[in-house]
Amino acid sequence: MYGLIFAIAAYVIWGSFPLYFSYLNSVSAVEVLSHRILWSLLATTVVGLLLGRGRKLIKTFADKKLLLWLALSSLLIAVNWLIFIWAVSQHRVLEASLGYFITPVMSLLLARWLLKEQLHPLQAWAGVLATIAVLWEWVSLGSIPWVGLSLALAFALYGLIRKKHPVDGVNGLTIETLWLAPVALFWILWQSTNVDYNLAFGESSQLTLLLIGSGFLTALPLVLFAMAASRVDLSVVGFIMYINPTIQFVIGVFVLKEAYPPERLITFGLIWIALIFFIAGMWKKHRRQVNHQ
Repeated sequence: MYGLIFAIAAYVIWGSFPLYFSYLNSVSAVEVLSHRILWSLLATTVVGLLLGRGRKLIKTFADKKLLLWLALSSLLIAVNWLIFIWAVSQHRVLEASLGYFITPVMSLLLARWLLKEQLHPLQAWAGVLATIAVLWEWVSLGSIPWVGLSLALAFALYGLIRKKHPVDGVNGLTIETLWLAPVALFWILWQSTNVDYNLAFGESSQLTLLLIGSGFLTALPLVLFAMAASRVDLSVVGFIMYINPTIQFVIGVFVLKEAYPPERLITFGLIWIALIFFIAGMWKKHRRQVNHQ
């Protein structure tokens, strides 16, 4: 029961990110990203030590191959974070939520293509419907939903690397942000000498606290998810993960009042049908594996 509560709490926090980052719309996406990286590094380091994962972290540093893979995953998560922060600042939260709805299907298709994993027929149909949804968006609105596709592709590739080279969420993010920290710190120091750019950090107490909080807010759901992972069945996690984009969708429509073309309703409708196929296929595949054990 506690595992389910932890998992739901993690996804609710992830889903609420657009609301939090909307208060930073006056700050450039790169500056927000830089602070998110630096404060996430501090937060995950502290959390890792409090959870007694310091030894595991040291062992991870001894694995040079894993460190290189985490360097690559750090670039992917940085791209994902940057696009998401930019999307919120440009009032494109609905497109971002579309990306996170697509992500599981994208992950499945990449696993089939790159890892040669077997798909349940229902999951294959989910991929077809998701493709049709993207094509419909392109034809009806005259543009490819690149924000959603970029977020989905970056996060799906990120998930693929973390699946093939596993490390716990807190220590993994610690190392990833450690890879990114020199670049983030360099950017902030460089902009601090630029007379044409005013850093938001220190400009007001509200913006400063929000920038610091972005790192700790990033770490919190990771800790909750880590606590849930060992207590909740994977099939349950696969279902409740859709809390995240659903909350983003609700925030985009009802809180941030984003424009919602009628054509996009068909896009989301196709994606939601695809997710029903995806979840049904995942459940049937899981049940088959259980029955064969």
